[in-house]
Amino acid sequence: MGIRVRNLYYLFAGVLAVLFAITHVWNGQSTVLPALQMSSIAMDTRIVFMYVWHMITAENLVFGIVFIFMSLQREQSKIRSAAWTIVLLLLVRLMVILGITAYQDASALMDTLIDSIAIVIYGVIILLGIKTKKEKFRELPQSSTVK
Repeated sequence: MGIRVRNLYYLFAGVLAVLFAITHVWNGQSTVLPALQMSSIAMDTRIVFMYVWHMITAENLVFGIVFIFMSLQREQSKIRSAAWTIVLLLLVRLMVILGITAYQDASALMDTLIDSIAIVIYGVIILLGIKTKKEKFRELPQSSTVK
């Protein structure tokens, strides 16, 4: 008896979110946060920036785990509200990114292009998972032990 993936879109969204979490923390630890430590910004402001950065990483990781779990659920109709909630959170995240960037420096909107495209693609994948009507599933291969 193998693991039955009932929604490949959710599985893909979950793996993608985990990868987003890994790249977000990696980028933060290697470039963004060290530059912040070298700046003359007040310590309390640095602390806020650091925990907000890590909150986004944690959110991505939680979203990934949730979608991987949801991809295995038998009754997909019962979990659609969770997927809709995450899509709405991603939409709000995108609006905050674009809104604050445009408000502070409209010329910097091009700097948000990669993040914006990633959020839109991620949202579309989730929406495809939500719209999946048939209960299609594939059995993932089991690891076999050689005797």
